[in-house]
Formats: sequence, structure tokens, C-alpha cells
Amino acid sequence: MKRVLVVDDEKLIVKGIKFSLEQDDMQVDCAYDGEEALALAKQTEYDIVLLDIMLPKLTGLEVCQQIREFSNMPIIMLTAKGDDMDKILGLEYGADDYITKPFNILEVKARMKAIIRRNAKKSDQAETVRKMNIGDLSIDCDSRRVYIEGKEINLTAKEFDMLELLVFHPNKVYSRETLLNTIWGSEYPGDVRTVDVHVRRLREKIEPNPGEPKYIHTKWGVGYYFQG
Repeated sequence: MKRVLVVDDEKLIVKGIKFSLEQDDMQVDCAYDGEEALALAKQTEYDIVLLDIMLPKLTGLEVCQQIREFSNMPIIMLTAKGDDMDKILGLEYGADDYITKPFNILEVKARMKAIIRRNAKKSDQAETVRKMNIGDLSIDCDSRRVYIEGKEINLTAKEFDMLELLVFHPNKVYSRETLLNTIWGSEYPGDVRTVDVHVRRLREKIEPNPGEPKYIHTKWGVGYYFQG
């Protein structure tokens, strides 16, 4: 049974989502403000979190950012219609996806199941322990941990997936479209700005000088590649 956290201050919306997800044999916890959501996320490793941006006490963006300090549980942000900045900020703070309100519950369930399915596939695959050391950068693909000069760097699941792909295919240039389809899946409704946001965040975390990248380089007009 998959466990889901639904966070929204509109109780009727939460009630409707909860009822629909329970019909699919999911176990649903509910929160109505940011502080309550964060407390529940610290207690339980959810299979997925549905997180509204506009919340009392702590905003959804603040909750997402704080969850990313201790967990890579998938997060789908619920954003206002047409508010592109909220979508971009949500991705920058570590969200895996976003859905615009008002939404169709069938779309929500389909997107949730796609993310849960991809995560389950990754965890079920038997992987050989792979470690890579490039300069000050160390990557342990078995534990999905990254270190700079021996200090662990907290990456989101998507940031790690992108770094892993680039590191193990050095000097291969990946277009933004290829990265979007490979990391997020062909059904992901976002655009290539998602890739740019994650590359920028990744550089901020692993590069000595993000403005002059040492590891993740840009091939102008083509895409991104890794060079140690």
C-alpha cells in the first residue's frame, strides 16, 4: 500500500483527493498548514507528497525546501493557474513535478502513479556498486550520495539522476530535450526550462565557482556535458 501526504489549506480539496486516492488502495495522511506537513514528513517516508504552494504558517516552497534537507521523497507541487514563477521556484526548491489548479483528479493520479512507478523501478533494479572519484568530487551510486572534499552534499533525486547520467558518460553532450525525457520521462508535461533550473542548482552545489563550471559544461546551442 502506497502512502501519500496531501497538503492543502482547503479542506474540501483535501477531502476529495483523499477519497479518490483511497479508492486506489492508497493510505493518505492530510495536513492543512506548512508546519503540520513538515512534522508529518519528518515522521514518515511517504511514497509521494502532494503539496500546495499557498499555505499558512509555512509556504509550500518552504516546506519543500526543508523536506529536501532530510529526504528525497517525491513531491508534486500544486500551483495557481498560469503562475510560471511558482512552478520554476518549486522545481528549484526540489519538487519533482507540478500540477496547475484547478486540476482533474484523474490527471493527478496518473502523474502520481508515473512518479511512484519510476521510483519503484529504480529501487528494484539490482545495481552493481559504482563509485566515481573526479578531483574533489566523489559519487557513490549505490547509496546515492555525493561528496565534495569528503563533505556530503545534499542533492534532490532528480539532481542526482542528472549528475549520475552525465558523470558516467563523460564528454557526451546531452540536449536539454534528451535530459528531460531521460530524467523526467516522456510523459512529463514540463519544458526544457526544468533542465536549466536543475543544472543551475546542481552547479551551485558541486562547482567551486558556478559561474565558471569545472564539471558540468554547456555546449552552446546543443546541451550539457560532464568533464572532470
